[in-house]
This record gives sequence, C-alpha cells and structure tokens, in this order.
Amino acid sequence: MGPASSLPRPRATFFRRGLARLVARWFPLLLLTVSSWAANDAPPPRDLLLSAAIARGQVFAVGERGLLYRSPDSGRHWTSVPSPTSATLTAIAFAPDETHGWAVGHDGVILGTTDAGVSWRVVYRTASVESSFLDVCVLDATHIFAVGAYGLFVEKHPGVPDWTVRRLIDDDDHFNRLARSPAGTLYLAGERGTLLRSRDAGASWQRLRSPYDGSFFGVLPLGGSTLLIYGLSGRLFRSADDGDTWQRIPTNASALLATAVRLPDGAIFLAGQAPVWLVSRDDGRSVSSCSPPATMAVAQLLLAPDGTLLAFGESGAQPLRLP
Repeated sequence: MGPASSLPRPRATFFRRGLARLVARWFPLLLLTVSSWAANDAPPPRDLLLSAAIARGQVFAVGERGLLYRSPDSGRHWTSVPSPTSATLTAIAFAPDETHGWAVGHDGVILGTTDAGVSWRVVYRTASVESSFLDVCVLDATHIFAVGAYGLFVEKHPGVPDWTVRRLIDDDDHFNRLARSPAGTLYLAGERGTLLRSRDAGASWQRLRSPYDGSFFGVLPLGGSTLLIYGLSGRLFRSADDGDTWQRIPTNASALLATAVRLPDGAIFLAGQAPVWLVSRDDGRSVSSCSPPATMAVAQLLLAPDGTLLAFGESGAQPLRLP
C-alpha cells in the first residue's frame, strides 16, 4: 500500500477524520498525563518562599510575586498552583478540616481556598495597598486572624460574613507572628518587644511584660505553660509560666532567629539568617550551635508528612539532613 497521499480521496478523508477523532479523544488525556508527569518531576522551587503548611498530606508553600506551590510527596517534587495575585505572600495556614485555607501577604491581600488548596481567590483586601499582612492563624473554618505591619489586625468571626478590623495596641508596632498552643492559648509577637496573649480565642488580649525591647519573630509553645520566643540578634527566651516571666537562653548567635520547630523525638531546631542553626534537646533550657543543614537564610521550618524536615527561604524549598 502506498502512502496516505496516494489513497483515493474518500478513503483518505475517512483516514483523516478517523485520525482527527482519535487525536480529539486521546490527546487531552495524553497531554494531562505528560503535564502531570512533568509537574511531578519538577525539582524544588528556587524562588523566595516565606511560609508553608500541610493539608491532606500535601505541603503548600507561598512566597514572592504571589507564588503558590504544592508538593504531594513531602517536598521531593513541586507543582505551581495558579494564584490570583502578584503580591508577595508571607504566610499560609489551613483549618483543622484541611479543606479551608488562607494565605496573606503584601498589598493587604488575603486569599482563600475551599477545596484544599486546588484553587485560590481573593477574599479580602485592605483599603490601602500599602498595608502588609505578615501572618495568619486559623482556629477553624469560620474563625481566622490575620496580622501585619503597623498594628494591622483583622478577624473573621463565626457567622459574620465580613472581616473585622481591630486595634489591639495604641502603638504602630508590627505584628510579626501568631501562634496557638495545644491548649488553645494565642500568642502574638512583634517589634519593640511586643508580646500579647489571649486565653479566650482572641476576644481579649493581655500585654505581657517583655524581656527585650527589640523585635520578636516567633513563639513556639512547648506544651503546658512552657514557651520559647525568639527574634533579633539571636535573642532567645524561655517561659515556664505561660509568658508571665522569662529566662534568657544564651545562644552565642548574632543573626536573626526567624523560625523554630519541635521534632517528634523532642529536639528543637531554630534557624534564621544564614548561617545560624541552633538545637535544643532539653525542652529549650539550653541550645547549642550545629552545622547548618542549609546555608540559605530560612524563613520557616516545617515537618513534612513523611517526617522530612523542610526549610523554606531565600533559595526556595530544601529538604534537610539533620546533624
């Protein structure tokens, strides 16, 4: 048989139509398969990433230019998720149902998802694009807090469709981080020694006596009434009475501490501006320097579903080998 061009026209037309139907039927599936293979084969992103969270066994990360990524395999491979904003995203968190989630960032933007991170949309924007959200804390699918620069604090209440703007302090200090203890107590850390505590799900806030007048960038509840707070110039403090009094923990570090995580074996790792890496194996009573598993500046440490410790920062996402 000769080439297709030598076929009689009716048969050639039938052949072309059959091929067209075959392509129309199978090409989308083939394209989806190839795209899925390519996406799942994508290496860890190298963009600036500032925060990460877990939902339904997947790791989600956010960062510069509105970037959203997800990893289905604890950080080995990553897929880009469509984002409705180009503003830098600074924090992400999911509700306990792992279906509802929120991401916040610059330009006063809050994104929301109701399908476990598959799609995102803008759910709130401040009146001024000069506003910047720096963290988000989710109590459940109907109760959310977002905080940021110059005392920015907004809350989504159960049963209330709109976000409520609140003023917690008279000063314009930045609110850098929100944390929640296993018992439900909320802690807010910020610049110029700002430390606040709420024992009634955010209805009221008590200003704590601060052991330091510089910026704090995180709070790590350790269970019971024990807390760690950390910030500028390697400052690290421990409280055994829920923040009423503090003990300074020597670190021999001068770089900013930005993040801390507790591993299942009880070890606590802290990191921040390169090359500071600290570890505690006595519930935060003391720390020692360790060889940096990552040389980049780290914005967040996250324990992935498979137990891998992931670092997010100026060089993207990086799985760590712990010393």
